[in-house]
Amino acid sequence: MKNLTKQAPESGAAENADQQEERELTIAEQIDALTDPSFMTSLARGLAVVQAFSDSRKPQTIAQISQKTGIPRAAVRRCLFTLQQLGYVDAELNNFSLRPKVLTLGYSYLSSTPLTVSSQPYLNAISRDLGESCSIAVLDDGEVLYVARSAASRVMSVALNTGSRLPAYCTSLGRVMLAYLAPEQLDAYFAKAKLRPMTDKTVTNQKRLREILAGVRQDGYAINDEELELGLRSIAVPVRGASGQVVAALKSTTKNWNWACVRSPCRCAAPRARWWPRSTSAPRPGA
Repeated sequence: MKNLTKQAPESGAAENADQQEERELTIAEQIDALTDPSFMTSLARGLAVVQAFSDSRKPQTIAQISQKTGIPRAAVRRCLFTLQQLGYVDAELNNFSLRPKVLTLGYSYLSSTPLTVSSQPYLNAISRDLGESCSIAVLDDGEVLYVARSAASRVMSVALNTGSRLPAYCTSLGRVMLAYLAPEQLDAYFAKAKLRPMTDKTVTNQKRLREILAGVRQDGYAINDEELELGLRSIAVPVRGASGQVVAALKSTTKNWNWACVRSPCRCAAPRARWWPRSTSAPRPGA
């Protein structure tokens, strides 16, 4: 859902209206704000309930999902009952968890997208060549969405897999894709992006970020030095479609950074770019 905001109400007469902070709408409020007659509120709520499981490995209760989404408990209960009847959710007493069938929802995208289908063998080869984890991601609703990954070893404290999402402003993948946005698209991104420090090295100043993005576009690659997680460094290059437009980004991540790679970024991040199939419309990393 898009990050809509609204003014928080006054909590007392002593508070000055000028100092009211904007807060993010709950998922339920975002859904209710969409008033098109063709919009199915019940379907949106069902999808929101499924997404409520994404940041927890433990079973969820109706109360927890309601608190997380803002959807009333009665509506959450109906959504879970429907999902259970369809085989997407399992229940033990009042604890609910996703069943393997839910993977079919995401697999429909992965199995039908040329980028993910064509890239995996070459991504594996790059990862094997470098001895480091490599990923391909797209920009989705202002975030980095991983669509293919080859992990040599776990280098982050949080496990990343296909379907994982990260902020765009503080990742090398995100900066590559932001750098190639049209000016109006970049303005729209910054208008709603929450630039929060992930480490003490994270750049959160919009002016400075725009300067960094201009440099990424000029250089053709992005380097991230511990802005997402301390001790973690990465380099990313654009992935272009047949028309030359940037459709994704390819990244290599390491904790034991070889700074010689920075001096030769294209060789480091995409040494096997020549393997990318030229006879198809599949994009070639770093092209």
